[in-house]
Amino acid sequence: MKINWGTGIVIAFALFMSFILFFVFRVQSNSKYDNELVVEKYYLKEQTFERDLEQQNNALNLKEKVQFTQTREGVTITFPKSFDFAKINGKVSLYRPSSQQLDFEIPISLSSPHLLIPKSSLADGRWDIIINWNCDGVGYISKETIIY
Repeated sequence: MKINWGTGIVIAFALFMSFILFFVFRVQSNSKYDNELVVEKYYLKEQTFERDLEQQNNALNLKEKVQFTQTREGVTITFPKSFDFAKINGKVSLYRPSSQQLDFEIPISLSSPHLLIPKSSLADGRWDIIINWNCDGVGYISKETIIY
């Protein structure tokens, strides 16, 4: 039996589509390739966007910014000295882009102007740190990306 060009192209397209569909199905059914959302409750997060933007601007307008320092013990977050550290409260969110299971939060409870995130809590790699804090009724959001 002779196969002409038209039949050969149709067979090639059919084989290629079968190949692609096989790998799409394989990736979707394999738990190794978990497709996670970046943020749980995405739409609720979107509703607070304006407030978060205002708090980020508050942090950017500070004369003395929040400092992030990597040490052997972990990551040290230093709050501005112009604030009374006893009045600072909020939370530190650590987000790991490669794995949602490694994400965690730490409440801010300070006995000095420094907060230490221990190295034992941080796996090697990239971390996005978001500090959502307030002092004297004014909210601030400070962000930093570190590679540990």
